[in-house]
Parts: sequence; C-alpha cells; structure tokens
Amino acid sequence: MLAVPVGAGSALPPWLTGAAAPVVSPELLTGALADTGNSGRAGGLTNVPIAGRRPRSVVAIGVGDGVLPDVRRYAATAVRRAQTLAAHGARRLVLPLDTATAPAGAAEVRAAVEAALLGGYRFRDTSKPHPVRLGTVTLVLAGADDAAVAEAARAGQVAAEAVGWARDLVNTPPSTKNPAWLADRAIHRLAGLPHVSVTVLGPEELRAGGFGGVLAVGSGSATPPCVIVAGYRHPAAGPAHPVLVGKGITFDTGGLSIKRGAGMRDMKTDMAGGAAILAAVDAAARLELPVAVTAVVAVAENAVSGSSYRPADVVRHVGGRTTEVGNTDAEGRLVLADALAHARLVLGATALVDVATLTGAMKVALGARTAGLYATSDGLADALSAAGTQAGEPSWRMPLAEEYAELLDSAVADATNAPGGPGGTTAALFLRPFAGELPWAHLDIAGPALARSDHEETVKGGTGFGARTLLRWLEAGAPVDAAPVDAVAVVNDR
Repeated sequence: MLAVPVGAGSALPPWLTGAAAPVVSPELLTGALADTGNSGRAGGLTNVPIAGRRPRSVVAIGVGDGVLPDVRRYAATAVRRAQTLAAHGARRLVLPLDTATAPAGAAEVRAAVEAALLGGYRFRDTSKPHPVRLGTVTLVLAGADDAAVAEAARAGQVAAEAVGWARDLVNTPPSTKNPAWLADRAIHRLAGLPHVSVTVLGPEELRAGGFGGVLAVGSGSATPPCVIVAGYRHPAAGPAHPVLVGKGITFDTGGLSIKRGAGMRDMKTDMAGGAAILAAVDAAARLELPVAVTAVVAVAENAVSGSSYRPADVVRHVGGRTTEVGNTDAEGRLVLADALAHARLVLGATALVDVATLTGAMKVALGARTAGLYATSDGLADALSAAGTQAGEPSWRMPLAEEYAELLDSAVADATNAPGGPGGTTAALFLRPFAGELPWAHLDIAGPALARSDHEETVKGGTGFGARTLLRWLEAGAPVDAAPVDAVAVVNDR
C-alpha cells in the first residue's frame, strides 16, 4: 500500500519511478488524483484505485502545511487506513514524507515514527484471534542527514513504545490492575535497564515514612497501597534532580463519598498520571539521556469497605502537614501530597512536576484534548509548554489565583481536601505547600488521559498523555528557569 501526501505545495515524489520503488508513474497518479477533490487538509483521506498496477491500493492523504501536527495527522491516518486493509493483503505501508516545498528532516521523521506506531496501537483482551496487523511501515525522504534521521527515528520509536506501555497500563481492566500488579509491572519493565533502580514502599514503609494520605485512601481496599520509586541516573548527569510525581489510583469508587455509576465507569484510568511518569523514565533510560530523574507513583485503590477512611477524618502527611477529609472522592490530592513531600524532603529533588487525572473541572475548562498546567516557576511552565507543543500534547497555563487560597481553611487541620470551586485551581493550591520552595508544576490531565474516539495518533482508550511532554523536557535538560520559548516557532522549526 502506498500513501501519497497531498497538501499546500505538495508534489508527487520522484522516487516513485525509481528502480526499487513500486511501479506507479507520476503521470498516472496525477490523473487519478485530479478528480478526487482531496483538498490537502491534514489527515484528509481519499482512496485512489490504480487498475492493473502495483500497488493496487493508493491512498492520498492531506499533509496541510507540513508542520509537525500535520505530519502526525498524516502518518497516523495512513497507518489506520492501512490497518483496515491488512486483512485484504495490504501488509506494507510506504509513507513519503517529502513535499515540493518542505523536505522532511529529523523532526518530521520523529513525529512520523511516533504517529505511525501510536496510530496503529490497539488494546484487546478477547477470545477471538486478533485481526491481521500491518507488517511494516517504510518512511521515504531525500536529502536529509542519515545519522540525524536515524537518531530521530530511534527516539520516535522509543518514545512511542514507552507511550504504548503507558496505554497498556491504563487500559488494563481493574479486575487485573491493583496496586500490587502495577508495582510488579514497573519492576518487570524498568528494573533491568542500565542506571535504573526501582523500589516499592509497602504498608510498613509507608507507616514509617508518614504517608498518611496514601494509607488513608488505600485503607478500604483488599490490596494494600504502595509507593513506586523508579530512579534513573546517568553517569554523566549533573547535579539537577527533577522528580516526577504521579497519581496512581488503580480504581476509584469515590470511597464512602461514592460516585454514581456513570462517573465510576472509566475509573480504571485514574492512574494515568502514574503511567505517564513511569513511561517518561522508561524512555529516558532507553535513550540514555545524560540526566538524573526519579518517578514517584503513589498507588492505591479507593474502595468501599468497613475499613474505608471517612469524611471528617484528619490525615497527617509526610512532613507533618494535616488535612481534614471533606470528601473521600477528592483522594488524588491526598496521595500526591505525600509523594511531593517525600520527593522534596527525602529524595533531594531540585524541581517537581506532578501529573494527575485530578479534577473534572479541568475537563469543563479545557475540554478533552488539552491539559491544565499550573506552576510556581515561569521558566518551568514555559519549558513544559514548549515540550508539550513539540510532542503534540497541548497544555494551557492556568492561574494559581491566590484569592481562592482561603477556601482551603479548616477549623481542625492545616487544610481541607474539598474546598469547592474553582476545582482545578483549588486542587493546585492544595498541593502547592507540599512542594515547598522548589520549582513546581502540576499537570492536570483529566481530559486528555482518555480518548472517546481516534484522532491524530491518539486511539480510543488510554492515551499515555504527558509521557512525551516529560521526555522532551528531559531531553532539553529539564530546564526550570529558561527564557520564555515561542511555542509556535518550535512547531514550525524545520
């Protein structure tokens, strides 16, 4: 199967008539495309039959202006279309990347590799055989530096495989996925990598360390909570030690403040933040980035039983700060609080970034494809925003509005976990003290962690959102005080 890019200034690549290429002439394709109406919109798709020629199936796919989001859309659309034809013998996809006005470079290759692998991702657990899959995808481009292209292709493959792992973790049903299972999966994948260590803190260690939030949230489950600490330190790493903190609620009933059925149905995804940060460390280690980074995932199942924590309980966190429980369904911030404080007080973090499916309010504010970004450091916020733009994971910076801090007041503790709206902002304000004076950012991925349908390289189900943003940030050296970056320039940098 051949995919032909169509867009602004695009042309049929001359390699199509090369000796090693499929026998399709530019004249034949030009004639076949003339009446299709393909406007070149990125991701737009038109099937072009080529009678008596090989390949018999040619697909014209719009590439728009050829910037990175368009490349991702083009590659993912081509792969998904090829997957539907695989059962009919289309096992190989040839994907040209060059157009007449925009020859592909390393950035386009990486975006295309990521999109091709992620666009073809599927999670299935059925009694029937899996459908026939696409066998190979061949990217074709000319005039680029071979070493740079090979490096970009490998980075794209490693990133996509890490995101695929995160998606697997999120999509696994709660009948399998509990805190012990998630810890085992982290050990199985990460512990054998060079310069990586994985430690799992069980109930005894959590009690000794003062993890009152994690223990409270996990108290109603038959499977005890844990905290996964996965550290990667390259021998050439400098003194900076960013720590990534992830919410790892393997299933969230809401606890005694129980959710309604519709609100509970997708709660196997409530550990998507934890999956994203584990995937980022996985990719950083496999790419051998010269950095030191640690992932801390607070893992618990928020269940209902006679031992569940209650509204009006007061929990004491790592470091001694206390929280009055106003709502047991506001559990994510309780476990993140412990993890942030542990990273700051015990692990020697120099910067903190937490990722969590934290508030429904963020879905209302920003929709299903954009994360909310809160930060105490402009440099850190700018760097993460630029990294997300490069990675195709958009975020929008939200205000840490001080006028709402008084809503956190409690008569019996340092704060309440249920201060009311604006929910995304008050949740961030709740977390802020646990980061102390360190540069800190909070990425609320409640919207983009779960996709209801396929779009670009995202497929229905868990998305792995956040992993590529963090990886790009680590590749840039995990800056926290960089000058503001023009995100539009980053996207269009060719």
